[in-house]
Amino acid sequence: MAEAYDVAIVGYGPVGELLAILLGQRGWRVCALERWPSAYPLPRAVHFDHEIGRVLQSAGVADAVAASTEPASLYEWRNAAGDLLLRIGRDTDRSLSGWPESSMFCQPVLERILDERARTLPSVRVDRGCEVEAVRAQGDCVELDARREDGTCIGVRARYGIGCDGANSVVRGALGIPWLDLGFHFDWLVVDVLPAVPRRWDPLNWQLCDPARPTTLVSGGPGRRRFEFMRLPHESLDQLADEAAAWRLLEPWGLHSGNAKLERHAVYTFRARWAEAWRRERWLLAGDAAHLMPPFAGQGMCSGLRDAANLAWKLDLVLAGRAPDRLLDSYASERIPHVRALIELSIELGKVICVADPAAAAARDERMTSEAHARSAPIAAPLPSLGPGLFAEGSAGAGRLFVQDRVRRGDAEGRFDDVVGRGFALVSPIGDPAAALDRESAAFFAALGGVTAHVSADGPIVDANGGYARWFAAHGAAVALQRPDFYVFGTAPALDGARGLVESLRSALRG
Repeated sequence: MAEAYDVAIVGYGPVGELLAILLGQRGWRVCALERWPSAYPLPRAVHFDHEIGRVLQSAGVADAVAASTEPASLYEWRNAAGDLLLRIGRDTDRSLSGWPESSMFCQPVLERILDERARTLPSVRVDRGCEVEAVRAQGDCVELDARREDGTCIGVRARYGIGCDGANSVVRGALGIPWLDLGFHFDWLVVDVLPAVPRRWDPLNWQLCDPARPTTLVSGGPGRRRFEFMRLPHESLDQLADEAAAWRLLEPWGLHSGNAKLERHAVYTFRARWAEAWRRERWLLAGDAAHLMPPFAGQGMCSGLRDAANLAWKLDLVLAGRAPDRLLDSYASERIPHVRALIELSIELGKVICVADPAAAAARDERMTSEAHARSAPIAAPLPSLGPGLFAEGSAGAGRLFVQDRVRRGDAEGRFDDVVGRGFALVSPIGDPAAALDRESAAFFAALGGVTAHVSADGPIVDANGGYARWFAAHGAAVALQRPDFYVFGTAPALDGARGLVESLRSALRG
């Protein structure tokens, strides 16, 4: 007899782990199935941005994550002569989400932190060494068949199922969903190194745009270094995959077997593609099962964790009967355009570095060095807005990230989510949004777990860094309604617009 859950998650990498936590924190019964008996021990993703820092904060792992990462504010691109082509980031440690603009990390460490958190939640079950062999949609539920390492067959039934099982997703294959491929394919040797002696790298993260060997040089988290070397046209994959090749390519950077440990070396084909559909009945896709992108913008894993954050609160409302099933259609309509924009950005950045022709590289250098000299500051690369979905269309900031900054209430000071609360939030710099709600709208908002906050220089919730004042001034708004994934549902130019925002949300959820 199949075991029954609210949500079945196939795949237990970072995306599956985060989704299990976000649903488990809300009390839903979750079963996460992973075919490998233990977590992959070697580094893969090495970067997350400020938005993902806030998402991880919402999963209750902020302190552990912050202690295991290396902040990075700038990302430089230089040619073979060392001339600056491009600088991305901000010359400040202050970001929109209250986390470093970028954080460098080791994926096995992050996965361990998330796994430990998931296992503290009584409604979450993790089943490793359990390979899913078949998935089905059965009207008001999903079913899957799996086999454990000892040959035992099990069945799982759930109200919804999520395929977080990677690029070769069993779930996506069973649903018959094809890829939409943009045809950007390059082979790169990825090398992770543990230097024996700590060393200061300046810049910390950069791209060497040298046609003789395009190279990525970034932090792999505290005490680690990541190098990526593009395969040149005359090289075979076997030549590049050899360990001796890795050490040979590391020599110019002062690293050798006497002063460093080669943690991993593997050839990857960077691809740019996404699944044409992210939902079939009660099955949904997330993470690498839904999209793949070149690493040049550092947004691959970030995009998967955004999937989990977007999906978790919508599943929560649907499972609780507060919204119809069709709310889940907005998952793909919002996320696919966002992912596509980041894939296209990654391709454009890839076109800068993936140049092995000296003449083409010289033309690129001439154009980009003159542009770089004309700029007085780094390029800030704002994250794209979400696609059409659950927003108050036409209001300023709708579909974009909302601010999180440090606030103070009484003796408590810290990030907004920790001091005031997370989830749906009505925030204003000029007064208490709760005062603008009538009894019915206040009851509806409270039933969603919504919080209201008057954040200003003189309180009652003190805007410690002025981040809220700046955000509201930039958007010409007096009140904003934040969704649980930290995107703006809508804004209003006057405080009494708070009631209209809540009523618009109620109407949208009735849908």
